[in-house]
Amino acid sequence: MKFQPLFCATLFLLSALISHAQIVSYPEWGKGLTFTSADSTGFIKMSARIQNLAVVDKPLNPTGQDISIYGLTRRARLKFSGYAFNPKLTYKIELGLSNRDTKFSDDAQLVGGNARMVLDAVVKYRVLKNTTIWFGQTKLPGNRERVVSSQALQFVDRSNVNSRFNIDRDFGFQLHHKFSIGNSVLIFKESISVGEGRNVIVANSGGFDYTVRAEFLPMGAFESKGDYFSSDLKRETTPKLSIGVTGDYNDGAIRQGGQLGKLMVDANGELVESDLTSLMADIIFKYSGWSILAEGAYRESSLGDYVDANGRAFRQGFGYNVQTGYLFKSNYEVAGRYTRVLGLKGVASDIKHTEQFTLGLSKYIKGHNLKLQTDLTYERRLYSTFVEDKLVYRFQTELSF
Repeated sequence: MKFQPLFCATLFLLSALISHAQIVSYPEWGKGLTFTSADSTGFIKMSARIQNLAVVDKPLNPTGQDISIYGLTRRARLKFSGYAFNPKLTYKIELGLSNRDTKFSDDAQLVGGNARMVLDAVVKYRVLKNTTIWFGQTKLPGNRERVVSSQALQFVDRSNVNSRFNIDRDFGFQLHHKFSIGNSVLIFKESISVGEGRNVIVANSGGFDYTVRAEFLPMGAFESKGDYFSSDLKRETTPKLSIGVTGDYNDGAIRQGGQLGKLMVDANGELVESDLTSLMADIIFKYSGWSILAEGAYRESSLGDYVDANGRAFRQGFGYNVQTGYLFKSNYEVAGRYTRVLGLKGVASDIKHTEQFTLGLSKYIKGHNLKLQTDLTYERRLYSTFVEDKLVYRFQTELSF
């Protein structure tokens, strides 16, 4: 029932668009439904997608644990994008409708009781030929795996390195620059954001979050921006490479991972602030159906080994992820991934070391807009006093109109 007003508003908006638009277009599956105003001063693209997921989780060690089998709608998203009055002024709105996106956090009252439905709400203005300013809530220019849409992944989901160290979404300003140097491309991105993550509506705690990122494409641009979707679906006719480096400093972070994680509180229930420094580097390579992605991430907290009143620690450590795949002409892809996460020495954390080996198989029916994906992961977790091994099998469908 809580989504009824949203659905009614969406239907009303569609009715208004159709009745007043000069052009309504649906060129092909996966390209979204587009509306152009009668005077050509506005353009709207609307799309939606769902991911349905089934999981089998089988503990291996310690023995005697039950197998876990479950399914869920992992993601359900509604997206709008376009321009207003001038093609230089663009925007993006993305709403998350699944329970994972809309549920209130356990400690929501400390940050204004925020729901989490709004993912992106950002306005972009191209002030110069090579420079665009962004304002609003959206993904920070962090590690490549996080900025790649969850719709466009090579495996069922992102790696464990991303889940532990990514800087996710935040509200603030961003500057994006793109330059050509001969056949090469150089990209810079900078941001200043509030540092508390998405949908926070109370006064900013601590300071701000500062992010800088540089990318170098020595062999030229990828076809159709292929450096920001997984798998070589375009089958690059010449080798393409992108190298990216990100630095992030969160001044006075109150969540375990800065923008993500539980809020840190002391024995009096007051928020605890720490400065978090994150460094990330990644490369992506594609050629003739082959693709390789490698990432590394490091984070440390100014409070070191601090543990809060709930036994929580700031997320620190080092991790790396390497994955590769080959896309056959039949649009089946086989892929492999190795992921390792290490905690910093002395940092309060139950898990000292995590290692994962993953094999994946995908069938792309209509690129990333309609596909079937499955993968099998062997995971080993090293705790302070014991080791835990398990197998995880996942099957997922992706559908986007």
